[in-house]
Amino acid sequence: MDWHRFAQQMASMAHDLLAQPSVDTTLERITASATELVEGCDAAGILLVHGLEVETLAPTEYLVADLDRLQQRLGQGPCFDAARESEKQRVFRIIDLTAEELRWPDFVHSALERGVGSMMGFLLFTDDEDFGALNLYSRQPGAFTEVSEDAAVMLASHAAVALSSARTHAQLEQAVATRHQIGEAMGILMSSQHLTEEQAFATLRRYSQDNNVKLREVARQVCEKGGLT
Repeated sequence: MDWHRFAQQMASMAHDLLAQPSVDTTLERITASATELVEGCDAAGILLVHGLEVETLAPTEYLVADLDRLQQRLGQGPCFDAARESEKQRVFRIIDLTAEELRWPDFVHSALERGVGSMMGFLLFTDDEDFGALNLYSRQPGAFTEVSEDAAVMLASHAAVALSSARTHAQLEQAVATRHQIGEAMGILMSSQHLTEEQAFATLRRYSQDNNVKLREVARQVCEKGGLT
């Protein structure tokens, strides 16, 4: 592999990432770059797992989302194992899927039927039961080498930063929305029960504590029903 040329391509991609208008398009640029820059890669995507729910971001082909759902449905597969290991396995490389039938028999059988010959995965983050991974697929056994892995590791570092940005942005949006809804609920209580701002907030908080319900859920109930029930 011409690492000098690869470094130039990575630099160009990094510059291109900064020009993307959203996190979604940034992630799409990363997975597209995987198929362009990583030797042997035919398809790529980013897998997010929230508890028992699976989400696929920026898949380059339908196959990617299909395989993610397959792992969820079967409860087995390399991505899940990588995240469940006591010492988190940051990278996995399956040179030949036909040689992995003992570890994930159902998944491997279905993946082979879909034309997958080899896989690589890169754990981007873990958080309690949640995790994210950049996954690369080839239709040929033996397509991914150590060189392919080294190149993909560099891409994964960009994906980790972009995904971290996405998660932070989502958390901030939720915080702003929650604050707005609490303010709206306080306004409703202040108007209907002739309370001060402090009394309205204390009422919401007391109801939350007494009923073991999150404050944002109490606020949503007030906004939807016009009061507390």
